[in-house]
Amino acid sequence: MKYFTATTAASALILGASLAFPAAAGSPAGTDPVKTSSAASVFGSYDPYGDFSADKTASIEELFLPWEDVDLSTLPLADAYAQQRGRSLLITIEPWTWSKDWRITPPELRDGILSGKYDANMQAICGLVGQMKSPVTIRWAQEMEDTNGRFTWANWAPKDWIAAYQREVDVCRKVAPAAKYMWSPKGAEGLEKYYPGDNYVDVIGLSVFGLQKKDNDETGRDRNFAETLKPGYDRVAGFNKPIVVAELGYVGKQDYVSKWQEDSRKSYAEFPALTSVVYFNQKEVWPWLGGYGLPDWRVTQHVLP
Repeated sequence: MKYFTATTAASALILGASLAFPAAAGSPAGTDPVKTSSAASVFGSYDPYGDFSADKTASIEELFLPWEDVDLSTLPLADAYAQQRGRSLLITIEPWTWSKDWRITPPELRDGILSGKYDANMQAICGLVGQMKSPVTIRWAQEMEDTNGRFTWANWAPKDWIAAYQREVDVCRKVAPAAKYMWSPKGAEGLEKYYPGDNYVDVIGLSVFGLQKKDNDETGRDRNFAETLKPGYDRVAGFNKPIVVAELGYVGKQDYVSKWQEDSRKSYAEFPALTSVVYFNQKEVWPWLGGYGLPDWRVTQHVLP
């Protein structure tokens, strides 16, 4: 779930806004998930509409960008935007173009990455990251265990995805040595096969979405944040890394939305490694299976009548 948009905050930022790590100088304590062990209330957002631009509780600014057809001149704008607000940056790099007409097949992408064809793409982005004043965490090729067919880099043979991830981190480290790296599965069964090793992971990201209609269709009741987080959390907790909900969204009636909003800001004894949550303030672009369409996670739209 994610995607480009021009953010109101940083001029035509093809990125978006909101998520990050480690804390920037002068930013609120506890915003570095690598060092924090209890701050599930630390909040951030991917915010292409600027709804959280004045939110003093937001410590994380997340960006999404493809590594093709990308205007890299927007990255310094994002850096300045985060600096002004005392936020750190989490940059999700998607290894494709957002133009569906120009996308290549999964084997072509895999072979291109492993042959070094795309090293320059990663180097160009990370070269600018290395010049940033804001602390930055890089999240590359998220939700790799997803089997729904949405991502060209997902559902590969685990050894191929791991080799690709490690290659891109190695490329990035050469030009952005201070950056941190997030391994970010969806949270599904089998994700452990894609773990790239402790030396390549500073923090783990998960995706957690609440859709009230789907909850009730499947269980006859509402699910809460903790219940929805638990399966993915339990699958990654054994890696002993800080855990972040890198994409959070919820849609339903007012009581459901209010409950999720409150619960997602709490600290939980049963989730000691959970440090932060980042709201995905955008409409879905890939139809949910089961006929649920395109849920609209935007905070201006996610309360249903």
